[in-house]
Amino acid sequence: MKKIFLFLFLIINVNSVYASDNNIVKLLSTTSTRDSGLYGYILPIFENEFNIKVYVIATGTGQALKNAQNCNGDLLITHATELENEFVKNGFGISRHNLMYNDFILVGPKHHSNNIKKSKNIIEAFNLISDNKEKFISRGDNSGTNISELNIWNKTNVDIQKYSGDWYLETGQGMGATLNIAIATDSFVYTDRSTWLKFNNKQEHVVVYENDPMMFNQYGVVQINPKHCNMTNYNYSNIFFKWITSKKGQELIRSYKLNGKSLFIPNFSE
Repeated sequence: MKKIFLFLFLIINVNSVYASDNNIVKLLSTTSTRDSGLYGYILPIFENEFNIKVYVIATGTGQALKNAQNCNGDLLITHATELENEFVKNGFGISRHNLMYNDFILVGPKHHSNNIKKSKNIIEAFNLISDNKEKFISRGDNSGTNISELNIWNKTNVDIQKYSGDWYLETGQGMGATLNIAIATDSFVYTDRSTWLKFNNKQEHVVVYENDPMMFNQYGVVQINPKHCNMTNYNYSNIFFKWITSKKGQELIRSYKLNGKSLFIPNFSE
C-alpha cells in the first residue's frame, strides 16, 4: 500500500512540474534590459494578470540569438537589428518588431574628460582616446552594445585589435560587471544609458559624450519560430508578445523612470 501511495505521489508531482513548466515563458534577453531594472518593474504586472511566469535568461545579444537558434527559449528581446532580421530570414524567428529605444553613452573618469567632451562627434572622441592611449574597457562579448562600439571603432583610423590587451581591454562580461571594471581601473567605457542611470557605483565617472546619431539604441522583440523549435512555448510567449506590444505594455515601458526620466521610449505608442 505504501508503494502505491508513493507511486501516486510521484505521478502527481511529475504532472505538477509539467503543468508549471507549461506556465513559463523563457525570455532570452540582453543584459542591459535586466540591469536597468525594467523587468523587475513590468514582469510582475504581466504575471499577476495572466498567471504566466516569465523566466529571464540574460546574456549578450549574440549569445541570446545563439540560445534562441538552439531552441533554449521562447522569445527574444535584444538590440542588434541586423542580426535579428537575419535570424528571422534564416527561419529561426517568425517576426521581428521594434519594441523600444534609448541611446548609448560614453562614460569616463571626470579628470580625463575635458578634451573628449569637446569632440565634434563620437568618432573623434574615440580617436582621441586612442591617440592618448587612454584605458578603454570593452564588453567584448558580441552583445548589442559591443557591436555598436565596434561599429564606431571601424569608422575611426584605429585598428583596435592591435591594442587589445594594451590600453584596450575586453571583459567578456555583461554591462554591470564591465562598468565596475571600468570604474575600478579609471577607464573609459561605452554603455547603454539605462544601465548607467541605474548603476550605483559611479564614483568619479561621468558621461563624457552623448547624443550622436551613431549611438542610437533600438531594441527588438522576436518571436521564435515553433516550426524550427517545436518544443517552444509559443502560445504563452505569443500572449506575452501581444501584451508587451499593446498600448498597456508600451505605456508600462514608458512609465518606468529613474529621477523622473523614462529609461526606454516605446515604439508602438508613438
